[in-house]
Order: sequence, then C-alpha cells, then structure tokens
Amino acid sequence: MSGMASDGAVLAQLVAQGQQQGADLATLRAIVEESGDLGATRALVRMGLDDAGAGRDLGELRELLAAWRDAKASLWKAGLAWVVRLLGAVGIGAIAVQQGLTGWGK
Repeated sequence: MSGMASDGAVLAQLVAQGQQQGADLATLRAIVEESGDLGATRALVRMGLDDAGAGRDLGELRELLAAWRDAKASLWKAGLAWVVRLLGAVGIGAIAVQQGLTGWGK
C-alpha cells in the first residue's frame, strides 16, 4: 500500500510527541491505535491482501469453505445412511437364514 510509509511517519511522530509531553493518556492511545493500524497494514501487505480485490477474494474463499463444510457434512450423512442400510440388509439376511428361508427364491 502506498500509505504505509506515511503511517510509519505518523507513528514515529506520535512516539516523539509522547516523549516530549511525558506520555499522557491521549498520546499513548493514539500511539497504540496507529501502531495497530500499521501492524495490520503490514500483515495484509505480506499476505498479498492489500489490493482492491482482496475483499472479494476473501468473500469467495469463505463461500468455498462453507461449500466444503456442507459437502463434508453431506458425505458423512450419506455414508452413515449406507452403513445403516447395509446393516439392515445383513440383519434381514441373518433372520432369513435363521428361519430357513434361504431356498425361498428357488
């Protein structure tokens, strides 16, 4: 971002002002706020999220993650349903064998 150098200058100016004035509460709060903004800006720049399309990209990533979570949940539900059906079929088969119904289809 082009404003990053000026943000650093503002922070340096606030630190100097704090030293000259004995670091009153308002100055310290301003230093903390500016340093937080500067740190956040640096982090976004390092991650490559400092351009105009970054918000849209993050929105798309959130949608993709939500879709992945939905798909994963659906897969687990479908897998569980198949296991229940398989166990039911095995149970019915076991009952048929126990009752001597194995030759029923002949």
